[in-house]
Amino acid sequence: MTRVIFMGTPDYAASILSALIEADDIEVVSIYTQPDKPVGRKAIMSAPIVKTVAQNANIPVIQPNRLRDEAVVNELLATPCDMIIVAAYGQILPKAILEYVPCINLHASILPHYRGASPIQQSLLNNDTQSGVTAMWMDEGLDTGSIIKIETITIGEDEMVESLYSRLTETAVHLTLDVIRNWDRKSAVSQNDEQATNCKKIIKSDGLIDFTDAREIYNRYRAYTPWPGLFNESGLKIKEMKLEEVTSLGEAGKIIHMDKEGIVVQCSRGSLRITRVQAPSKQETSVVDYLNGKRIGCGYPLV
Repeated sequence: MTRVIFMGTPDYAASILSALIEADDIEVVSIYTQPDKPVGRKAIMSAPIVKTVAQNANIPVIQPNRLRDEAVVNELLATPCDMIIVAAYGQILPKAILEYVPCINLHASILPHYRGASPIQQSLLNNDTQSGVTAMWMDEGLDTGSIIKIETITIGEDEMVESLYSRLTETAVHLTLDVIRNWDRKSAVSQNDEQATNCKKIIKSDGLIDFTDAREIYNRYRAYTPWPGLFNESGLKIKEMKLEEVTSLGEAGKIIHMDKEGIVVQCSRGSLRITRVQAPSKQETSVVDYLNGKRIGCGYPLV
């Protein structure tokens, strides 16, 4: 029986945790996750989904504000275990914990590419055809540890982030169980730092578009739907779109075609077919109904 301390916070982590709990040869002895936080307009205090999974399985949950605090570290070091599994936890593990038992991280990219907070979105932003999950031995750097194993998947041409997230989660579940049962530190391979790329935490303003390049905007739509979504300077949210073509040159933001299904908007390079939008403080609607209400048609900018 392998005794595991698990660290993670979002759905990705919760799916891995559920698989560990169900495994007959693994015992999850305690779980570390981020503190409850206010969610929504009413700021209702909500627990991470990992906490809910843990409580349903009657496993102790620890939610430190700072994992590096001495009391938190000492509590963890007093918990007997064979390894620590980390999946999108959201805090850096201090050296004392890294030296306690083998610490394995499941990162949703093909390392050393896309170290950091948003690897799944970054693969879509870059129009990659492949993604994957890397199991690595953790060190004091950010996603810099030696690679144990990588599982890859193909990205669909029009695949959205929610679909890719789901498939990578499933990949991570299988990879985690495989690594726990067959781990061998001697076979791990150091990352080539010269090939490393990084990705940042996504913020609301990343969704602002200016209709410069159709391919780039479409990739942002794939990566940023549902959050932060795409919106123009007027605050109009683009809720549904397709890539029309990528070669034409023209006036950015101009409506060049309109039919009962939607509109085609010219970009500086390429064009986009848009079918659904949402104006500020309004309900989502078809773009045709929105434009009819504003008495806007072909030849006008989308505002």
